Amino acid sequence: MAAAVIKNPPVTSKSLFVPHLEELVGVLSSGLFSNFETVEVEIVDCPDLTKEPFTLACEGLGGKPRLVEIGGPPYLLPLVRREKLYNLTDIGKLTDVEPAFLIGAGAGPWPYAGVNCEMMINLEVKGGKVNNHTRISKVNAVDGSCVLDCLPDTETRCALLANIFCSEGKPGKVLQVICKKRIGEDDFISSIRKSLQAHYKEKAVGLGGTFLLKQGKAKQHVMPEFSVSPITTDKELEKWLHFYNMSAPLIAIGTLTSADPGLDLRLQHFHSFSHHGEGGHYHIDTEPDIVEYVGYFTVAEYVYRIDQPTDTHLLGRD
Repeated sequence: MAAAVIKNPPVTSKSLFVPHLEELVGVLSSGLFSNFETVEVEIVDCPDLTKEPFTLACEGLGGKPRLVEIGGPPYLLPLVRREKLYNLTDIGKLTDVEPAFLIGAGAGPWPYAGVNCEMMINLEVKGGKVNNHTRISKVNAVDGSCVLDCLPDTETRCALLANIFCSEGKPGKVLQVICKKRIGEDDFISSIRKSLQAHYKEKAVGLGGTFLLKQGKAKQHVMPEFSVSPITTDKELEKWLHFYNMSAPLIAIGTLTSADPGLDLRLQHFHSFSHHGEGGHYHIDTEPDIVEYVGYFTVAEYVYRIDQPTDTHLLGRD
């Protein structure tokens, strides 16, 4: 199914506030205790993320760390804009990162999948060559189950929207965040974001990286085929989406920002994949008494906004 990607999409960028990792250890160590019984935050050498359990395309998160947001929910809702297709191999050039390691959450290439789908972006573009470990998840039209597929190196498109952490993929120091037994109402990423927001107020701090749902299960959704009728309310959106209770271990990738620096950002967006056939858009763990998270994050220096919608809304940003 032929479909052209958008050439030379409009791009704007802004600097983010970059606190020292030592400062973030203190901010998160105190903030996360309102939501988890056990909290451990420290600075560590990034483990080799190409190895199990993470199996990412590059070893680390270091080197020119950037957040990238492409498009947005207004290109999906109330009705889809099918022409909004982007080539992920362009991201390094647009953000001045080479080689470019991309991880994050987005809408998958519907022309390749044949249907609307979730995307777990996980690839390296180096010297024009692609090392693609990206997955997509879609809804089985027959029984409603989740279908998880790997993309080939030749398929590097995303559609409609994406939130990506971009770096050179180098080893280096990162924040390790371990949380066990959720006692509050917020999910793992929301609790990190709200801790940063409470401390830094209007300053925009951006983090990107990965976390492992090591134990427990998580509520996750997978988008079905595009709706033929307009979706204009949260209730209509929840009815359209397919929700699943997915089992650990789940490897999540994405971005979060403590505040919007005037670019109409989606403040948090993580998708997860697994090696047991499950994957989707992360919402929250569903077994709080036994849940265990292990995350590795680094601080982004800039945020790049690609093809920002001119007509916007807040629907579909959870």
